[in-house]
Amino acid sequence: MSKDMTQLEILTELEPVAEQNLNRHLSMAKEWHPHDYVPWDQGRNFAAMGGVDWEPEQSALSEVAKIAMITNLLTEDNLPSYHREIAENFSTDGAWGTWVGRWTAEENRHGIVMRDYLVVTRGVDPVALEQARMIHMTNGFASPSHEDAGFLYSVAYVTFQELATRVSHRNTGKVCEDPIADRMLQRVAADENLHMIFYRNMCGAALDLVPDQALEAITLILENFQMPGAGMPNFRRNGVLMAKHGIYDLRQHLEEVVQPVLKKWRVFERDDFTARGEQTRERLGLFLEQLGRDVVKFEEQRDRMLAREAAKRDRDLRAAV
Repeated sequence: MSKDMTQLEILTELEPVAEQNLNRHLSMAKEWHPHDYVPWDQGRNFAAMGGVDWEPEQSALSEVAKIAMITNLLTEDNLPSYHREIAENFSTDGAWGTWVGRWTAEENRHGIVMRDYLVVTRGVDPVALEQARMIHMTNGFASPSHEDAGFLYSVAYVTFQELATRVSHRNTGKVCEDPIADRMLQRVAADENLHMIFYRNMCGAALDLVPDQALEAITLILENFQMPGAGMPNFRRNGVLMAKHGIYDLRQHLEEVVQPVLKKWRVFERDDFTARGEQTRERLGLFLEQLGRDVVKFEEQRDRMLAREAAKRDRDLRAAV
């Protein structure tokens, strides 16, 4: 189909697909309760100490694990802004509205369980965490304003974002070196994966319906992609540290997020684009080639940085002997 469709027309045409995928999601989603993933006994032990202020030595998490947990939690905290974006662009009627409500309820559990874990285990400074939450939620989140914004833009973004968040949660669980945190974040990541599948299927259906329009939205998203935590306190510094330690880096973004989704959609195999869509696909291909070069450049810089840090630790250790 070469004729562009309005957002309302697209939503109307895709509602039966949304209903099918909503039912699929409900049949696969696992009921779970945040309190089952929190080590409450540790909280009682700290309470027995007399409610002293938080001290860094109370945390069993490494600096990298703390930063990753805080970044992931603050991202989940901004749910009201994400709900507004999804509700405005997906509609609150019919299957769309049911999905928006269900997705929001499931996402809310993620922030609940992560905060309870961090507070009970004294993993991070709870006062600093609350101050960061207030700043981040006050700033909120809004999609960049441009003429292509709307359902196609939103569904493309959340497809990649949910998968990226799954990767980040899984790797954060590993660096925590705590089986309780790892189990908790694997549970959260499993939710994110099911959410991604819903959005990926809807975006795929949009590609079938309006190939040129959908590909333009996908390409625009990838060219300007940012994780949803952008704007939180210390986001840039923390993002660099997380990338340096393999929690979410450029290669993971390309090979574990972007490429698998584009392959699922058969973006470079489809034959239903017009000349306009072909131009967009060529632009996307050039972008991916540049992203591949950026991956190599980033890893070379990271390896040099890690080598310098290792050499400095060796010098400091020899000097201390």
